[in-house]
Amino acid sequence: MTKTTAQVLDGVDLTGRTVVITGASSGLGLQTARAMQSAGAEIIAAVRDLDKTRAAIDCETVLLDLTDLRSARTAAATIADRHDRIDVLINNAGVMAPPLSRTAQGYEMQLGTNHLGHFVFTTGLADRFADGTRIVNLSSRGHLYGGIRWEDPNYDDESTYHKWRAYGQSKTANVLFTVEVERRWGPRGVHSFAVHPGVVVTELARHMTPDDYSGRLANLDVTDVEHGAATSVWAATSPELEGIGGLYLEDCRIAEPMREGAEGGYAPFAVDPDQAARLWAWSQQQADLHLGD
Repeated sequence: MTKTTAQVLDGVDLTGRTVVITGASSGLGLQTARAMQSAGAEIIAAVRDLDKTRAAIDCETVLLDLTDLRSARTAAATIADRHDRIDVLINNAGVMAPPLSRTAQGYEMQLGTNHLGHFVFTTGLADRFADGTRIVNLSSRGHLYGGIRWEDPNYDDESTYHKWRAYGQSKTANVLFTVEVERRWGPRGVHSFAVHPGVVVTELARHMTPDDYSGRLANLDVTDVEHGAATSVWAATSPELEGIGGLYLEDCRIAEPMREGAEGGYAPFAVDPDQAARLWAWSQQQADLHLGD
C-alpha cells in the first residue's frame, strides 16, 4: 500500500509555491489540493463547477471546461494573466468509460477531455513554467487497454466504439504527452510525470455499470483518496525526482516496464518517443484547427 498524502508531505514546506490543479472540486483532485495547501502552497483550482469547489476548499478558482478547447485556452490565459510563475501543474481531471459522446469540438469525449483539453490548457501556460516546474499528468493502469488508434482516434466510425479501449487510448495519451513534454521542456528544467493513482472509486466512476464492478473491478484492490492522491503529491514534491522527468509513477515510486508475472508497470508503447512526437503534432494540429486566429 502506498503512503498517504500526509505522510508524503511530512516535513515538506510549500510556502511560496503556486500549484494549479484541474478537477479539484472532488475526489483525488480535492484531496491533492487540500494536502498541498496544508503544506503552504497557493492553490489555483481550474474546475468546471466553481460553486462546488468554493464550498469544498478556500482557494483561487478559475473556470475550466476541458470538453471545450476554447474554455481550456481561456482558463490558461486567465491564470497566466494573474501569475508570473507556476511551480506545479497537476492535470487531474478526467472522464472514464462513458457511452459514446463528444466534446464541443466533436472529439470522442475521453480523448478530447483527458488529453486534448489538457494539451491546450498546459501549452497555454508554457510561458509561466520555469526551471523547477513540475507537470503531473494523471494517467492510469487503464492505458494497458491500448495505444493510439491512429486509423481512427476519434471513433468517427461509431460502430467500433468500445468505452474501455477509448479510455485506454486517452490514458496512453497522458503518458505519451508526459514523454514529449519532457523532451521539449526538460532541457529548461520543466519536468513531467505520469501517475497511476491506484483504483479509487470517486465521481470518475459515474458511468460504471454493475457489470463493470462485477467484472473489471471485481479483483482489483480499491483504495481511498488519501492513498490514491499520494503519488500525485509525491510527483509534485519529492526531492528524489529533482532534475529528471518523462517518467511513469505508481505507489510513490518510479515504475518499471511491465513484466510477465509482476504487478504494475507500464506498457512500452505508452513511452515510445516516436508515438509521443506524433501525438503532440496531431494535438497541435487539432488546436490550430479550432483555435487558430
